[in-house]
Amino acid sequence: MARKSLIARERKRERLVAKYADLRAQLKKEGKWEELDKLPRNGAKVRLHNRCKLTGRPKGYMRMFGINRVTFRKMALEGKIPGITKASW
Repeated sequence: MARKSLIARERKRERLVAKYADLRAQLKKEGKWEELDKLPRNGAKVRLHNRCKLTGRPKGYMRMFGINRVTFRKMALEGKIPGITKASW
């Protein structure tokens, strides 16, 4: 499990991105680069990093499910993800 501070930092960034998304888009469209520079850096979407919603693990992230590969495999084997079965041939 990731440190709580890293998970909290990422959630804070998500809130800032949502707050400034419209304003950033408008300033970019108008070409007002000086005003854009005055906005918080963490308000940029590019600063976000995908993390597992359950454990906070940053690597092995699966976009379709929003969790990492380790958690996905555990939940799939327990039958907690509908429609997912283990392949065997």
